[in-house]
Amino acid sequence: MQRRQLLASGVAAAALPLWTHAQSLEKTQVTLAVGGKNLLYYLPLTVAEQLGYFKAEGLDVTVVDFAGGSKALQAVVGGSADVVSGAFEHTINMQFKGQYLRAFVLQGMAPQIVFGVNPKTMANFKTIADLKGKKIGVTAPGSSTNVMVNFVLAKAGLKPSDVSIVGVGAGNGAVAAMRSGQIDAISNLDPVITLLQRSGDLKIVSDTRILAQSEKIFGGPMPAGCLYAPQTFIDKNPNTTQALANAIVRANKWIQAAGAAEIIKAVPESYLLGDRAVYIDAFLATKGALSPDGLIPEKGAQTAFNALASVDDKLGAAKLDLSLVYTNAFAKIANAKYPKG
Repeated sequence: MQRRQLLASGVAAAALPLWTHAQSLEKTQVTLAVGGKNLLYYLPLTVAEQLGYFKAEGLDVTVVDFAGGSKALQAVVGGSADVVSGAFEHTINMQFKGQYLRAFVLQGMAPQIVFGVNPKTMANFKTIADLKGKKIGVTAPGSSTNVMVNFVLAKAGLKPSDVSIVGVGAGNGAVAAMRSGQIDAISNLDPVITLLQRSGDLKIVSDTRILAQSEKIFGGPMPAGCLYAPQTFIDKNPNTTQALANAIVRANKWIQAAGAAEIIKAVPESYLLGDRAVYIDAFLATKGALSPDGLIPEKGAQTAFNALASVDDKLGAAKLDLSLVYTNAFAKIANAKYPKG
């Protein structure tokens, strides 16, 4: 009887997907690079870490925080990190450079990046053309906030070289740079944006926290924060990749059902930038742009490519295979495992 039960349980176990068993993970210790972890852009990552969702999947994830997404990308390219929590468009830029990285679970349906000017130094601002020769703050040069600047400038007939790009980070440093007049405009995310807005230190020009506005600006769905990794990592570690996707999808769903008070409890105190009310306002402003299910929209890769091509003629002329920059296979399985989060 015992032998039959063991055999039966073995057959049942074999029938289950491998990702249900922590011991089947090819790699349990994962180093994940992120640029500006405190940002609401990466809230699903923080929730997955703080609520133990990575551990529940059998993962020991070390999150290394950098000043911006471009720095996080460099960590993976350089081999000091396995996976990036970063902007989707980096996968396209890297294929253009001959390196294949693939997004496998979405955190944000829109960039959530806000571009605005400094009311102190740009009191007479009327059009984007007024920014010629001015200093614009971004989280880090080359990051998605920089891409947003380039895109806004291009639509106004300006080139990236017409302005000075200054890396100001994604926290109090960015706030201080605006308030002191060190920069004339900023491209950043929440909670930085809401903090500047409430204190009257920001005049918003473009706001991609609002889905409809984001699609109008970019001409279609513009996927934003996601987990992406070298294709070689995904090929070697499919179960580990699945476990990461499971944790993020579960976090996505928890966020959509959570109230502001629950969010405040879930994030570290330092993320609040000294003002809980501001963080709550910021969360409410960005919640609609966060992904509910981790799935990347089918037209998203083309939208991202078009945005990049608008400021880079060489990339625009390149023949890239956009089907290779993302996959929804892992997110679909994650949704089946966690239908309600």
